[in-house]
Amino acid sequence: MLTIPFLAGESFRKHGKNNAMGFVGEDVITYHQLRERTRSVMRLLEDLRITPGDRVAILSTSMPNWGVAYLAITSMGAVAVPILPDFTPGEIANVLNHSEAKVLFLSGNLAHKVAGVRSETLETVIATDDFRITSGNDQVRFAAGSEPSGDYNVAEDDLAVIIYTSGTTGKSKGVMLTHRNICFTARQVMTIQYVVESDVFLSILPLSHTYEQTLGLVLPIFNGAMIWYLRKAPTPSVLLPALQQVRPTTMLTVPLIMEKVYFGKVAPTFNKNKVLAFLYGTPLFRRLLNRIAGKKIYRAFGGRLRFFGVGGAKLNSTVEQFLLDAKFPYAIGYGLTETSPLLAGTKVGSCRHGSTGPAMQGVTLKINNPDPVTGEGEIWARGENVMKGYFREPALTADVLTPDGWFRTGDLGVVDKHGYLSIRGRLKNMIVGSSGENIYPEEIESVINDFGHVIESLVVQKKGKLVAMVHLNIEELQTRYAQIKRDFTSQAELIINEYLEELQQYVNSRVNRYSQLQMVVYQPEPFQKTATLKIKRFLYY
Repeated sequence: MLTIPFLAGESFRKHGKNNAMGFVGEDVITYHQLRERTRSVMRLLEDLRITPGDRVAILSTSMPNWGVAYLAITSMGAVAVPILPDFTPGEIANVLNHSEAKVLFLSGNLAHKVAGVRSETLETVIATDDFRITSGNDQVRFAAGSEPSGDYNVAEDDLAVIIYTSGTTGKSKGVMLTHRNICFTARQVMTIQYVVESDVFLSILPLSHTYEQTLGLVLPIFNGAMIWYLRKAPTPSVLLPALQQVRPTTMLTVPLIMEKVYFGKVAPTFNKNKVLAFLYGTPLFRRLLNRIAGKKIYRAFGGRLRFFGVGGAKLNSTVEQFLLDAKFPYAIGYGLTETSPLLAGTKVGSCRHGSTGPAMQGVTLKINNPDPVTGEGEIWARGENVMKGYFREPALTADVLTPDGWFRTGDLGVVDKHGYLSIRGRLKNMIVGSSGENIYPEEIESVINDFGHVIESLVVQKKGKLVAMVHLNIEELQTRYAQIKRDFTSQAELIINEYLEELQQYVNSRVNRYSQLQMVVYQPEPFQKTATLKIKRFLYY
């Protein structure tokens, strides 16, 4: 039966004595204790008059009690409404009001975000940290060990969650996912990577995002694995000691994390002298040096990693080549919130450069109306993981779901003769050139980001011209110019302009004539991003 309470219940019975969750360096709870705590929170929600179908929001950083709240809500037939921690107070108010949430689970470190928020339906606020009532009905108390009074018959097609996307294109929409949607993905992903009770997950992405929620919480719970959480953001000073202590077997990440490792640690090592840089430019020595560097990174990640999942955005081409050469146990996945999320993915060891791999078993992908020359077109998907629709948005739902069940992803891609899918970019991001040619800004950005000292970039069209906005690592530039005894501070503007001209020449020598940059401008501040660290492009058009 594909429901969260049924499959979680099976796991509780089978893996009760196993360790389930904990903060790194702190006490853990077993699966038996996870069940007990979940049922006590169900009783708390009952006492707050929550009934099946009611919406209960979660605005919290990732922690064991996030998962407890999620399991309690969905196990009693209510609907979880996870809210991304990086949402603004205005966005949070919109989610609470649009979803008509009655209860909010709120972590203390995010309480400031709702201080001025007004909601007509919100009755109670519960502290995620210890399940205290912090606002609302002060007659109700959380009682550890208490049991729910009701029995709940949750069906596969019942709504489990509404996830408000923090999209790259503007207004967030409430994606309705059923128990079947989520459980189907958690079951089918086992055909890509089998999860067993001895697996150890280190969670570093927001649980409010479908990627981490389905694959980093529901999947390990269903299979009795252990999940570790961090008290603080996964900066290198926090993450590296945790990796050594936990020694995870499984991690889910977004491309930016490994890209930072490569461009911040690996590439500078190979470029620090001319001889090494020359050798690194030859395929044989590149593979050898990448293999050596990869072994060091593998040890830094704890030395027993068997699955390093990369999803949420396209991985930089150079970084992926490094991972291939290094024989790092990475795998690429592709999906969307609307598909719970996974649509396609590769097993470790079967990755092909630039591809997200074949469709996940049970999912059908097709390229709709492909270009007769390139084979490119919009990716359409069909399967048990496709959402029910957008909450209270029938017109938007009709725009993306066809009458016969196909979901229009809005992504452009091509499928090769082996069934491997490659993503070209978002349909909405595609730029049509003056002669009608298709220009994919993401592909140009990939070339830009390979250039030294570039942190991130965004390519847009302004007044018919292709313009690249580039955010630089100024500290690295200062070091570079100090080595050639040139004062960066007094000549910063001149040096940056010279550097951007050099960057423009570099890019234009590597892209087709339609994708040539007419202008490169300096972006002094980091770009604003979504939960999966994709740039919110609509803010810069």
